[in-house]
Amino acid sequence: MEFFSHQTSYPFMATRKVWYTLSAVLMVVSLASFFTRGLNLGIDFTGGVSAEVSFPRAVNADDVRTKLPASGFADPQVQTFGSARDISIRLPPDAKQTATEIRARVETAVKGVDPGATVAQLAVVGPQVGNELKVSAAWALFFTLLLIFGYIAFRFHTWRLSAGAIFAVLHDPILVLGFFSLTQMSFDLAVVAAILAVIGYSLNDTVVVFDRIRERFESNRRSPSDVILDQSINQTLSRTIMTKVVTSLVVVALLLLGGAVLKGFSAALLIGIIAGTYSSIYISSAIALDFGLTAEHVFPSVKKAALDHLP
Repeated sequence: MEFFSHQTSYPFMATRKVWYTLSAVLMVVSLASFFTRGLNLGIDFTGGVSAEVSFPRAVNADDVRTKLPASGFADPQVQTFGSARDISIRLPPDAKQTATEIRARVETAVKGVDPGATVAQLAVVGPQVGNELKVSAAWALFFTLLLIFGYIAFRFHTWRLSAGAIFAVLHDPILVLGFFSLTQMSFDLAVVAAILAVIGYSLNDTVVVFDRIRERFESNRRSPSDVILDQSINQTLSRTIMTKVVTSLVVVALLLLGGAVLKGFSAALLIGIIAGTYSSIYISSAIALDFGLTAEHVFPSVKKAALDHLP
């Protein structure tokens, strides 16, 4: 099944500097917002109390939100999830009380809204655990990028394609971080998982393009590199768009129907899919071209004299 009715021939490489500029602007805005506004970190990173409350009937989240301060909870975050009978509560950390004492206070507050309310789940995350999770998330991202560079360099025999892949996978999470910084949506471990998934998803698309580049270099060594890259991207364009459209349909459904619990996760995936589609077309291959990619770099074991006999 093809997205286009005929083979496309868009000159992607000819306009790459325009898209470089767009990417640079988006990344500068994202990084500026990240370093000035920061992220609205969830309790996974800051520490605090997470509770899930079930009500026998539909309840207004504002009613729950007004009851919690009366029980001594400052700045509660209250959202519905799943259905109007299920409420998610996020509270700042309280080192002076145990989880049992906090649970009793939460139960007292929610029963003031509806006597049939029950606390289905309550978890307390300490600040130390939150700091450890920050470090773990940073290391996970670092080793992901390092292994990607090594994998691409080993598979395609050149650091030029590795550099293009790294630029692409850095581009995508930076835009996701910029989105969360600008919107101040809650940033938690689910969002980190989504960012790592986006990196893997984008890399898979990039590898498909790189495989086609290698095939085109093998059969058309005398063609200019920019022509080879344009042909490769156009030949994989239908697959790229079809895959991303189908995945986006599922992610949009999660974003609209999944409730507050899945909102950050699905939003990060959607932004990452859009950015990954763009970067796999305009960033990864274009960077490799500007680093001087040629057939000799992709086939280093083949002598120049032997390459001259290739078509």
